Amino acid sequence: MKEFKKIDLNTFASRGYQLTPIEFKDAVPFEVKRVYFITNFEPGSKTGEHCHKVEEEVFIQVQGTSTAVMDRGSGLEELPMSGPGGALYVPNFVWHGFTNASPDCVIAALSSTHYGASREDYVEDYEEFKRISPYYR
Repeated sequence: MKEFKKIDLNTFASRGYQLTPIEFKDAVPFEVKRVYFITNFEPGSKTGEHCHKVEEEVFIQVQGTSTAVMDRGSGLEELPMSGPGGALYVPNFVWHGFTNASPDCVIAALSSTHYGASREDYVEDYEEFKRISPYYR
C-alpha cells in the first residue's frame, strides 16, 4: 500500500525573487499526466472532500495558506499548508480536501490520471470511503 507523505520542497532566495524547483523524479512517485490549479477560494469555502480509487496526486501550496483535511485510516486530521515549499503526496484511497484558504491561496495539483468527466474514480461519501478504504481494514 502506498503511503501518504508530506514533501518539503527547497526554496532558494536570489536577488529579488525566490525559486522553488520540483524534480519530478525525486518528489512525485508517479508519471504526471495532468496539472491543475485551485484558486479564488471564497471566504469560508472548501473544496469537495473525496478520495480516488485509482488517481494519485501531489498538492503543492504555491502561494498563501490553506488547511488540508485528510483521512489516511485514522480519522480526519488537519494539516496546515503554506507556500512556497509545502507539498503533500496523496495516494489513492486517502480522503482529502482543502479549507481555510487565504485570499491569495494558489494550490497546484499534479495528477497520475487524465480528467474523467464521469467521476467514476471518485468516492464522495465519507462513510462509503471508510467501508472501502484499505487503510481501514
